Amino acid sequence: MLRPLLRATYVALLLHRTRTAAQDAASTCQQIASAISDASAVFYNPDPSYLADIAHYATSSTDESVCSVEPGTAEDVGTILSILDSSQTPFGVKGGGHASNPNFSSSTGVQISMYRLNRIDYDSSTGTVAVGAGNVWDNVYSALEPYGVNVVGGRVSGIGVAGFTLGGGYSWLTNQYGLALDSVRGFELVLPNGTVTDVTESAYPDLFWGLKGGYNNYGIVTTFTLQAYPQGQVWGGQLIILGEYIDQVNVATANFAANVTDPKAQIIATYDYEEGALLAAVMLFYDAPSQPAGIFDEFLAIPALSANISTRSFLSLVQVEPTTTSESMRGFSNTVPFEEITLPLLETIVAQLEYWGAALSNSSAALLSYDVEPFLPSILTHGGPSAYPWTRDQRFLPFNMGFFWTDAQYDGDFYEAIVESSRNLTDTAVQEGQTQVPSAPLYPNYALFGTPVGSMYGESLAEMTMLKQTYDPQNVMGLTGGWKVTG
Repeated sequence: MLRPLLRATYVALLLHRTRTAAQDAASTCQQIASAISDASAVFYNPDPSYLADIAHYATSSTDESVCSVEPGTAEDVGTILSILDSSQTPFGVKGGGHASNPNFSSSTGVQISMYRLNRIDYDSSTGTVAVGAGNVWDNVYSALEPYGVNVVGGRVSGIGVAGFTLGGGYSWLTNQYGLALDSVRGFELVLPNGTVTDVTESAYPDLFWGLKGGYNNYGIVTTFTLQAYPQGQVWGGQLIILGEYIDQVNVATANFAANVTDPKAQIIATYDYEEGALLAAVMLFYDAPSQPAGIFDEFLAIPALSANISTRSFLSLVQVEPTTTSESMRGFSNTVPFEEITLPLLETIVAQLEYWGAALSNSSAALLSYDVEPFLPSILTHGGPSAYPWTRDQRFLPFNMGFFWTDAQYDGDFYEAIVESSRNLTDTAVQEGQTQVPSAPLYPNYALFGTPVGSMYGESLAEMTMLKQTYDPQNVMGLTGGWKVTG
């Protein structure tokens, strides 16, 4: 333990470094403001634009940056990156702000918000759509609806285009067309040296591969060119089911996962624990105005507290389940890559939910959520090689665990709990014969901070590291957060 004099000296030094870092970042903010075009802007606390720029889905993911900057052009993004590099100022890059890992898209230095890069341009001659990195999927679906087309995007309201796509992207359309990254036809990328580059499979095959799952390791993507597909009305919505019927939900979910082979049919079975109560929220989806008889009958036969099922637009279905939490909620997510969804596994999930819900209720007001997401075994056949997943020989299922609470002093408790619960579910899967689960690729968009990068990228990691050495030798992107590949 430090002696009192040494402790005082240490604290004084730490405060000095903090003040110096803030002063350096303030100087960087001024340089950026002087260098960018009128299409962009810099904001400071308490400007409403600043507050919106730093805000995240979970308050534990929000940092108070010295300033925020909203670039309006790719060229301005290049200018900003060059200044951040020369000043070595930490920064965050925020698309939709849904990242639940602290410091992944936020910073105490400079917060870059992609909000102004919001173009959505459909080209009927190529069947593609150019989507700015500042969009959320709601905007994209709304803009494409008049054309009768859609893209592979988020399943609930409020999800950002950029992080979702760069991390993989499991969609209501994944059974039919693959992951979101499988539908990317091109990236407008600002390289770490500030150069704006159009990355396609033919022009930059190495970068094209690395950006599919590699996040911001190689620069900042400003526009995605996505393949569009025909889209009409869909059938579906949400069932809210009380805990007394959870056994029926388990059976229906296990049967759906094992037996339904129609690629137009999907579900998400969410198990929630809040204030001592267990609930299931089941989303049903069929990509047509009506569902064929038999596919969802087991779910529809369960008594529901509420039901919101109808023929509707794709956007309407997505907006059934908003992703907003209360302004005071903190949150972590984690994942286990299951091979299959089975009844014993679902029973263990419910048991884990009830155990940790009760154990953590004394620490802080909490909501625990476990999302079961069955997909067909064929989903990875729709696309080519990508950094994630590093193997396409077998698909693994992107099970999501979400823990939310209010009091920051219990961050450690909730972190340890979500790690332990994921470990318990991994053990359960192995015990029932899912032996590849411990070494399977983790879905980066769900994985908890502190997870080894190799757990997501596996055999891709060596090639990703070479790309890093080639395109970011000065490690400019190391100044920002996320799943970092070191060169």
